Amino acid sequence: MRVIRALAGPVWRTLPWRALGAAGAVGLLLAALPRLGEGEPGPWATLLALRGAALAGGLGLAFLLDDPARQLTAPVPVRRPLRQALRAALVVPGAALWWAAVLLLAPAGARPPVAALTLEAGVVCVLALAAAAGALRLTDEARPGRAVAAVLLTAAVLAPLLLPERWALFVPPDDVRWAAAHDRWALVLAGAAALWAVCGPEPVRRRAARPRAARPRAARPRAGGSSTGAV
Repeated sequence: MRVIRALAGPVWRTLPWRALGAAGAVGLLLAALPRLGEGEPGPWATLLALRGAALAGGLGLAFLLDDPARQLTAPVPVRRPLRQALRAALVVPGAALWWAAVLLLAPAGARPPVAALTLEAGVVCVLALAAAAGALRLTDEARPGRAVAAVLLTAAVLAPLLLPERWALFVPPDDVRWAAAHDRWALVLAGAAALWAVCGPEPVRRRAARPRAARPRAARPRAGGSSTGAV
């Protein structure tokens, strides 16, 4: 507990507040878009706006594990999973309040089921953190946030187009596959959490083989004695 209290302050100061703030602002704007249009917003438009807001939040969390001082913090006695968990714990209260504001901005009459949509948002966030942890484990990059955000955005665009019908995830609430789709969302959440747990620890790097210094060879005596001897 003392270690966590000692780390909380420094970790708080190194969080990517600009990226998180920008993503949060974009998410709130997307959630408010249905209210800005003419006429009563429809359920499908509201659902798309809320899913876009959830994606914006996930893109912001892709930067959460960026650590400019990674090479300095790697040898510290506090393990990396604890440092990552502390980073996530520090932003959870703000993220919860932000998501509540996103849901309140959506028109009440067209708002989809809150629990199911919160599950989708949670999957996006955990996937972003798992991908960031994987990038940290597999590379020496101290700030993988941009690359992770690009991968997450690309996956969000391609997934509705490439997933087969029997694995459909992005369905409207009036679709008969709504409940089954969110069972699959729960499976994706469990897989993302497991991936984060696996990628969290610092990898055991192989020691680079050091080149052996060439030993000087002893001069062999010539036959018949030394060549410098007196005749």
